[in-house]
Amino acid sequence: MRLAVTGTHGTGKTTLIDDFASACPHYEAVPEPYWLLAQQGVPFAGGPTSADLEEQLEQSCALVLSAAGQNDVIFDRCPLDFIAYLDVVSLREGFEWVPSGKLLGRIEAALAALELIVFLPLSRPDEISVAIEFPKLRMQTDTRLKAILRHDDLGLLGSGPPIVELTGTPAQRLRDLVAATRAG
Repeated sequence: MRLAVTGTHGTGKTTLIDDFASACPHYEAVPEPYWLLAQQGVPFAGGPTSADLEEQLEQSCALVLSAAGQNDVIFDRCPLDFIAYLDVVSLREGFEWVPSGKLLGRIEAALAALELIVFLPLSRPDEISVAIEFPKLRMQTDTRLKAILRHDDLGLLGSGPPIVELTGTPAQRLRDLVAATRAG
């Protein structure tokens, strides 16, 4: 199964993926695009910008599409993460972000290549006890992702993969994720 874990920053995506990869070592865990690009020496601004997020969106699409024929891959983030961030950040920058036709086709193809999207919404009370960077952006992106995933307000998920929303403790999330991969 090819699956992606999505959510705003600081929701436990990487922790869940690490726990899942330990419990299911036959799965390949693919780090989020930001870290892969940073390892390649791609410079990023001091905070989120539309240009940086577009580059991460392109990388996310490329990663998912390159694994389209593989089984047992779990991605840290998917194109929908970056669309949500771009919607929020571009408005802060004074414009509405709209993907080009070519990019929209790549986004649709990447989503079609996934077999499951796992959404980790923000929880209340917040399970993250450390200070989170950009807390307002975090909340706004979570709100945007919820609209995208729960209501398909972009029209990208009609024939796409199922979405599973996980909440609870890290152990509960892991248990539910393992069950979802076995059911799929």
